[in-house]
Amino acid sequence: MLPHPHEIIEKALQENRAKLLEHEALALVEAYGVPVPGYGLARNAEEAAEIAEKIGYPVVLKIVSPDIVHKSDVGGVIVGLSSPEEVRKGFEEIINNVKKHVPGARIEGVLVQKMAPKGAVEVVVGAIRDPVFGPAVMFGLGGIFIEVFKDVSFRVVPFSEQDAEEMIREVKAYKIIRGYRNIAPRDIDALIRIIMSVQSIMRENKEINEMDLNPILSYEKGKGALAVDVRIILKKQ
Repeated sequence: MLPHPHEIIEKALQENRAKLLEHEALALVEAYGVPVPGYGLARNAEEAAEIAEKIGYPVVLKIVSPDIVHKSDVGGVIVGLSSPEEVRKGFEEIINNVKKHVPGARIEGVLVQKMAPKGAVEVVVGAIRDPVFGPAVMFGLGGIFIEVFKDVSFRVVPFSEQDAEEMIREVKAYKIIRGYRNIAPRDIDALIRIIMSVQSIMRENKEINEMDLNPILSYEKGKGALAVDVRIILKKQ
């Protein structure tokens, strides 16, 4: 059973954290119906192997620590593990890497996450709480599109499903989402549902200052979408 979103936020605030940990952020969006790959937080190598067996291979391992921002830089990410032995070994490797590179870091555990199927187009859904206008939700294509072209659309909350669909159509890269050359049309309904879920999260959780679902893997029509990485920042109390 998933923890209640308010419990997740309350725990972080009590621990004086402005950022939710990876498993907390995934659990919060999942509680609002956002589809995410199977995952679990492992405290030891055996637990990591058990989670991997349960969610299915291949898996990725990621260090979970409030003190580490760029996990890859400290050897805190290992991808493509396909057996219990590889997962156990990967767990120990990540812990050793982190202790070596960031000796004082607090370690909550290691996130075990099922690797998502290939064939997706990366998109981003984000939100920010403006002091004047209140919460606003953003949509854009992921990867270089958002970094280089700043190709995004915004809506101030509240908005309708029709508005959410218009957000998707407004970005210049919409032609990729609707199907272009060898790229099949994407599941736009699944993206609309995620945008509406993010709106609900921002409306119902005033403590959230900003959030990013990046990347969301958008699959062919009828095959849905998956939010792989979720970042949630709380208001400083």
